[in-house]
Amino acid sequence: MKRIYLYSLILFFVGFYSNVKAQRDLSKTFSFVLGSWEMQTPKGKIVEQWSESTDAILKGKSYRVNAKGDSILTETLQIRTIGKNVFYCSTVANQNEGKEVCFKLISTKDQIYIFENAAHDFPQRIVYQNQGKNEMLAWIEGKLNRKSRKSEFRYKRQ
Repeated sequence: MKRIYLYSLILFFVGFYSNVKAQRDLSKTFSFVLGSWEMQTPKGKIVEQWSESTDAILKGKSYRVNAKGDSILTETLQIRTIGKNVFYCSTVANQNEGKEVCFKLISTKDQIYIFENAAHDFPQRIVYQNQGKNEMLAWIEGKLNRKSRKSEFRYKRQ
């Protein structure tokens, strides 16, 4: 009986430590996105803001600011660990019946972080590239109506 109790206790702490370590690693890996980013467009600007919540989930929001200075929230974002995997999750206004759509992290090579959800209509991939302290490139890509599409977002730190 003592062995079962001891074994259960060890498993609990190993699982707890692994979860804490994964959350710490998540915050460290994606620390480059933290803060406020903007990209000028002909119609105004796109702003993306990221912060770390108390539960080690990175939370973000994206909005458009028109020429008059009015801002419109376009999506809420999270980068979080689900099980042993990292996901980029997005809730876009007026899409997917207001439901969150998640993309699994599939690659972290050369400061490029690729999230994929092959079952999603468009995009199937969301990519972030760390380009230093004050620049970040993000893009969405995939097939839409059987044609390959890609949209880039060249952000500068605010």
